[in-house]
Amino acid sequence: MSVPVRKTYKLYVGGKFPRSESGRVFQPAGNDAVNVARGSRKDLRDAIVAARKGLATWSGSAAYLRGQILYRLAEMLESRRDAMVTELRLGGATPAAAKKELDNAIALTIWYAGLCDKVQSLLGSQNAVQGPFFNFSTIEPTGVIGVIAPDAPALVGTLALALPLLVGGNSVVALVSERAPFVGMALGEVAAASDVPAGALNLLSGHRDELAGEFAKHRNIDGLLVAGAPDAELTQAAADNVKRVRFCDLSKASWNNVEKLRALSWVEPFVETKTLWHPVAP
Repeated sequence: MSVPVRKTYKLYVGGKFPRSESGRVFQPAGNDAVNVARGSRKDLRDAIVAARKGLATWSGSAAYLRGQILYRLAEMLESRRDAMVTELRLGGATPAAAKKELDNAIALTIWYAGLCDKVQSLLGSQNAVQGPFFNFSTIEPTGVIGVIAPDAPALVGTLALALPLLVGGNSVVALVSERAPFVGMALGEVAAASDVPAGALNLLSGHRDELAGEFAKHRNIDGLLVAGAPDAELTQAAADNVKRVRFCDLSKASWNNVEKLRALSWVEPFVETKTLWHPVAP
């Protein structure tokens, strides 16, 4: 006799799949029989520690290698197509909408994978200066960046905010969709099979009103990328520790249009420019 094995959706932190340290779970609307780990402030702190450790490995990897790893992420999304569609449907998507969102997610991941080794050329420069010097501006990551993903689209929304940050060499701690967290948590399984270094991408599920403010206040998060309209409370909390915050207030149509989500301008706010001076031999 076959025994049904129900899935418990766990966090993805430091390349592992812990349950919430609090032991709490929640059941997103319409899925009373499905348990999803409800991340706590302690889980967020653990994820930030993991992201700080993973930052050195990810940012220290060659840009070409980062692109290959993100392309592998797209490959794994494709190879797990049926499973990912099931996760999207569990979140309320119709079969057609789920397939379309997965196609958009794969296309978006491939585009950002190809951008990795072009960022230095696009945002860096050789500067014209007076005197016997070469002067170069090079690009470096800001550090650990927090992401507050939109409720919908659950998969594309998480990737649209996390990928530009990863392209810039940052590590990411993302709070996935509260309403439909299933596919966001499944993304951790995809990342684990895609050579993404432990800690480079960390995924939390839970209540936005409980955790978003903690993202803004935590002093070891260097920046915050938030889906939705500008929020004065988040901005004020982040200002206390001089955290860079950007809001992505897109329409439903824009979130479902890959062309609107492919943008170097989503990479640029979370990289730093370092200028190097080198003397020219006489």
